[in-house]
Amino acid sequence: MPIHMSCRSHQIRRGVLTVALATCMGAALVSCSDAESDGAGRQAVSPAGDTGLAGLAQKAADTGSLGVIVRVDSGDGKPVEIAKQASWTKEDHRIAVSDRFRVGSNTKTVTATLVLQQVAEKKISLDDTVEKWLPGLVEGGGDITVRMLLNHTSGLGDFLLTPEFLPSLTGQEQRTWTPEQLLAVTPQQESAPGETYSYSNAGYEALGLILEKAAGSDLAELIQERITGPLGMKDSFLVTNTDATTGKQHVTGYEPDAERLKAILAGTVDLPEGVGFAGPERREDNVDTSAIDPSWSWAAGGMVSTAQDWQRFQTALISGDLLPEAQLKQMRTTVDAPEEGGGYGLGLMRVDTSCGTVWGHTGGLPGYSSEVYTDASGRRSVAVLTSTNFGIKEKKAATANKTLVEAATCQMLGEPQPSGTPAE
Repeated sequence: MPIHMSCRSHQIRRGVLTVALATCMGAALVSCSDAESDGAGRQAVSPAGDTGLAGLAQKAADTGSLGVIVRVDSGDGKPVEIAKQASWTKEDHRIAVSDRFRVGSNTKTVTATLVLQQVAEKKISLDDTVEKWLPGLVEGGGDITVRMLLNHTSGLGDFLLTPEFLPSLTGQEQRTWTPEQLLAVTPQQESAPGETYSYSNAGYEALGLILEKAAGSDLAELIQERITGPLGMKDSFLVTNTDATTGKQHVTGYEPDAERLKAILAGTVDLPEGVGFAGPERREDNVDTSAIDPSWSWAAGGMVSTAQDWQRFQTALISGDLLPEAQLKQMRTTVDAPEEGGGYGLGLMRVDTSCGTVWGHTGGLPGYSSEVYTDASGRRSVAVLTSTNFGIKEKKAATANKTLVEAATCQMLGEPQPSGTPAE
């Protein structure tokens, strides 16, 4: 999602809700033990691995993840598909692997792909300045290039914690924001352009506007015409209004209530009493955040999709079906981003795990966390979707969620579950 947090330590980087809402797969996936290689040159995973993964998913759900969808596609057979949830959440809806889900900042990879398609068609140059495309809209835009926006080295701050926007983020205020309005309330640059990696949703709002100017179409149409339509992603779309749950069943998202939220952030930021997310009260001190409008996140994080659809997109991208070789190489050229577990390219994360390198992105919005990755070839993929964001920042929940993501990633890469992982 657009709201970002350091993955290694689960500590807030830039304040209150900005970073705490982010999802992260984390760089520090634990070591996977060796196994005998199968005939395809990958590690053999026993059938017990699927049972173990299901057990880990249920444990994560019961420990604080609340609802979990896991989908592992090894590229050589029927995918492993798992949907588990805490028992009380079944009163709201019963989760299925095919449910729609707000994928948050995973959207950035789609935005970046569309920009690079325009680069390939010579309509945009990575060295173009923001000022060239959006005159007067971004302070210091004459020194910021399209490449810097894509790899978060623009130096731009973010709008998430501004007094103007924060009530919309938490759902306390119902307001429709335009990208121009969000850029207008974005704080001054945090660092000089091109100097260092610093995650900025504002940069991707600017990219969306540049993309629309270059292509002569609005972003939702571009996504459908160039990505979701050709790939047959029938359950994927950009949210353009307050109703993100129209049509097919959509996962219900939850966050801790104000009291729990204050405790989660204690020691990092002192939240005023009563500050929290808007929504109906639910069991175990949770709030249903499904009605919070995510459309503000737009090019930075506004897509709804499913595990299967998003894996289809990422495998098509990494295997070379969506971009020419030159642009895919540029996308995978990374800057150092240790908080992401490795590096950040042009809308794409590289996470270096003990089981191997994976490519993809993370996402998070109020009530929704997601991690979707492929192997280096794009043949294999893994998706872990979780129906809370802050809820998995509590210690036990964070540990259970991390263990699940580790095991699912290792299984995707053909490795056994990490040493010490319980079988059920």
